[in-house]
Amino acid sequence: MNAVPHQPPQMARANGIELCYEIFGAPDAEPLVLIMGLGAQMIHWDDEFCRQLAARGFRVIRFDNRDIGKSTQMKGGKRLGGLELLKLKLFKTPVAAPYKLYDMATDTISLLDALHIKRAHIVGASMGGMIAQEIAIVFPERVRSLTSIMSTTGNPKVPGPTREASALLLAPPVTTRDEFIVRFAQTWKLLRVGSFPQDEALDRERAIRTFERGLHPEGVGRQLRAILASGSRKERLAKVKAPTLVIHGTVDPLVRPEGGKDTAASIPGAKLLMVEGMGHALPIPMWPQIIDAIDKHAHGASAK
Repeated sequence: MNAVPHQPPQMARANGIELCYEIFGAPDAEPLVLIMGLGAQMIHWDDEFCRQLAARGFRVIRFDNRDIGKSTQMKGGKRLGGLELLKLKLFKTPVAAPYKLYDMATDTISLLDALHIKRAHIVGASMGGMIAQEIAIVFPERVRSLTSIMSTTGNPKVPGPTREASALLLAPPVTTRDEFIVRFAQTWKLLRVGSFPQDEALDRERAIRTFERGLHPEGVGRQLRAILASGSRKERLAKVKAPTLVIHGTVDPLVRPEGGKDTAASIPGAKLLMVEGMGHALPIPMWPQIIDAIDKHAHGASAK
């Protein structure tokens, strides 16, 4: 098998900020954009995962969302507390946020503009799935196909995270390298749900790489506010025209399986793939099923 072409990380001016991005695959291949989730850097789309997708005939573009990794750090917004969440739940009091998912969707479109890409396959995981949905709603002409992974519609009727997963979201940030390595392993053990030795063996290396690229706890807080302040997309998703695939794990503790089912039910003609035993992660043993599904969906959409 020939080596997959690789364009190393660089910066692009997009929507008034700087976004760090990286490209795998041939320049003339169909563009496929990967959008990561809350507090997750672009490298959480594993290098090898990206190479395998690129080998299927895609130009795979991954990037750091605003407020994470090497992209622009924003300002404003205090740490989200329990009282604000309680007011949101009981009284529907809106959460204040310096920006919303719409702004992050616009970041993505502006990155495509900077790369002179008119239309792309959009793939998002978790918060990235929410951003991808927003793109399909607001910028339909830019979307070849939509794949929403372990995400949800923002519908308040969908069950929330488990108690353990909620605690993880609101845990005080760690600051030292050693603390982060321990926290990283604990976090992914909870999110992966079960034993995945291949991934566990890589946790330390992945944690160090993440730490060295830079931690921005305040940015993660602003991203969480963006999710909560953006409300429900359920009704607006009814106008999505892009061919849509929804992928979700059957044991996801953070965005419950009902979130994926609600997404698929809200988008006309959407296909739903429930991955048995998958939590809120993309474990190595499940890559073949996930990559196959994205490949067939995206290339099927292009053939129409």
